[in-house]
Order: sequence, then C-alpha cells, then structure tokens
Amino acid sequence: MKSWSVLMCSILLMGTLAACGNKTEDAQTATTDKPAQTETKTETPAAEEPAAEEPAAEEPAAGDLQDGMYFAQGDMDEESGWQPYVILQVEGGKIADATWSATSINAGPDKKTYSEEGKYGMKAGGASSEWHEQAEKVEQYLIDNQDPAKITTDAEGHTDVVSGVSVHVNDFTKLAEEALAAGPVEAGPYKDGAYHAEAADFDAESGWKETADVTVVAGKIAAVNFSGVNKDGDDKKAYSKDGKYGMKEKGGAQAEWHEEAQKAEQYVIEKQDPAAVETKEDGTTDAISGVTIHVASYLQLAEQALKDAK
Repeated sequence: MKSWSVLMCSILLMGTLAACGNKTEDAQTATTDKPAQTETKTETPAAEEPAAEEPAAEEPAAGDLQDGMYFAQGDMDEESGWQPYVILQVEGGKIADATWSATSINAGPDKKTYSEEGKYGMKAGGASSEWHEQAEKVEQYLIDNQDPAKITTDAEGHTDVVSGVSVHVNDFTKLAEEALAAGPVEAGPYKDGAYHAEAADFDAESGWKETADVTVVAGKIAAVNFSGVNKDGDDKKAYSKDGKYGMKEKGGAQAEWHEEAQKAEQYVIEKQDPAAVETKEDGTTDAISGVTIHVASYLQLAEQALKDAK
C-alpha cells in the first residue's frame, strides 16, 4: 500500500508538472506569435500640416506701391551735356507709365523730344533705331515687368533682356530704383516742356541780344540757360567758354561770364521762381554768391518764358 501511495503521488506530481509546462509554453507562444499592440493598432494619423504653397512668381500686386508720381534725376554728363531723369506714374499700386529722358545743359527740349525731332541722329550714326524709340522699349519693359532690377546690365551699362536696345540703360534702371525708393512726390506748378524768351533787339552797348531758356520736368524748373546771340551769330555762353569774352582778363573779374551765369541759373532752379531772386537797381544781385554780372534782365526773360508754362 505504501508503495502504491508513493506511485500515485509520483503520477500526480508528473501530471501537475506537465500541465504547468504546457501553460508556460502556451504563454511563451502567445507572447511570441501575437503582434505587439503598437504594431497592430491602427494609428490615427496626426492632422497633416497643409503643404506650403509654392511662392507665386514675383509680380507686384495692386497696392504694393503707393499711387502717385515718382521722380529721380541723375548727374550732368559733362561730356554729352545731358542730365538724365526718370518719371514713373503709379496707379492701383503698379507702375502704369514710365518716362526716361534728360535735360540739356543748354536747357531747351528734353532728350526724347530732341530725338523725336531728328536732332539726336542715332540712325545716321548706324544705329537700327533712334534714341527715343529705344527708350520707349525700355520704358515698356519696366511697365510689363514692374521691377527695374529685371533689366540686367553689363559693366558698360548695356542690356540683353530688352530686344532692339543698344543704348546704355544703366541710368534708367538706377534712377527708377531711386525714384521708387524715395516714394511719390508732388508735381510742381508748371507745365512740362521747353520755354524760350529773348530780348526784343540787340543791346546797343554790348551788342548782344539776351536769351533765356527754361526746361520744366515733373512740373518743376529742371534746367535754365542764360545766354545771348550777337549779329555774327555767336552764342554768348560759348563765346565766353572759348575765352573771347574776357571778363577775367579785360575786366579783372574773379570768374568768366559763363561761370557766373551758371551760378545764377542754378539759383533759379533752387528757388523755382525767377521772381524770387532779388536784384538791385543796376541789375546786379547780392543774393547769389560769386555773381557780379547783371542778371535782372535774364531773370525777367525767364519769367516771360514761364508765362506759357502756367
């Protein structure tokens, strides 16, 4: 009996161990075969960030620029005698009109008008078109593209981006950028154009018939030329530049006539009104430093010329 009991205990113990072994194996199998929860879980994707839109082509939208007139003027080119300027008109935030031209050292018609009248003569020099025709192409390119920086130039100021243009355009691009950066300006009180007045006759004492030319740009006096002509057809300012007038040599003056005349011209440009220059009874003035010549008659001629500009 005792042996039988021992035998039965052994059998029961082995069964118990077998059962435990099966449970352990099942647990291990379950852990190995069952996909991890993170692998089987259907994850809800995070809300996708809206894809960044590709920036549209650079094109100024309406409202980018303040409406109005923009103006910039460059330095006088001593070699050519032209002083370039640019006028831009902005409407609805965009450049609607562009003008590129220059004033002459002798005042009178601006460069574009001068070219239109056939006096600039680029075609006569072998060019395919006149200066004003090429300028108009550059102006239109700016209106179409709305950015002067898109008119790229080489070291000499030429461009390949505007078809049919062989002239230097760096003055235009530079001044257009300056005008836009400065913001809109108020137009002056005068009508744009070239205005001329001259004395009724030759002066009995000096032999000169005095002349005054005034150029108005953007409503303002942009260029003035005081000169004269004698019966031989000589231009007084050129006559002085050639050393024939002889104020320094003959009269002991500190400067030649044309040099003093240029100071008077610049003063009128600064004042924007010839009548604003005070003169004395003898026709001279103390208002302009370094000017001893008689200027009253020239100022009166300038006023006369500008009557048509009001």
